[in-house]
Amino acid sequence: MAEALGVADTRRLHSKPQDLNDAYGPPSNFLEIDIFNPQTVGVGRSKYTTYEVRMRTNLPIFKMKDSCVRRRYSDFEWLKSELERDSKIVVPPLPGKALKRQLPFRMDEGIFEESFIEERRAGLEQFINKIAGHPLAQNERCLHMFLQEESIDRNYVPGKVRQ
Repeated sequence: MAEALGVADTRRLHSKPQDLNDAYGPPSNFLEIDIFNPQTVGVGRSKYTTYEVRMRTNLPIFKMKDSCVRRRYSDFEWLKSELERDSKIVVPPLPGKALKRQLPFRMDEGIFEESFIEERRAGLEQFINKIAGHPLAQNERCLHMFLQEESIDRNYVPGKVRQ
């Protein structure tokens, strides 16, 4: 009678009991990206901070399952602008440029102060994880280059990655 009225059957599906391997084994699909080990290099006006970007995954779309590259803030800006130009996803904002911290005659280290570098590191990690977790972004060549290539070829041909 319930089926005749269009009401769905609400009985539980029978599933196999979960064993320890299912509960504590590796996840079926995972993508982990960590930003760590900030290093400030250069002197004067050519001084900047770089961060290690480590990716671990078992997603088949990525050719490397483990990679570690060094990136600076401007590389994250490049990735953001490439995704905004070529993809159909809404790209989250980057942590701010901190222009006031770059003014001369400050009594602190400005953008090279440890607390600021840590705050930016956390913001960059949140940014890259949001992007990389998006299924459409995972197909973009610029994301693969950013996460897995030692250097970024800014003259690359935008497009999708094929498995």
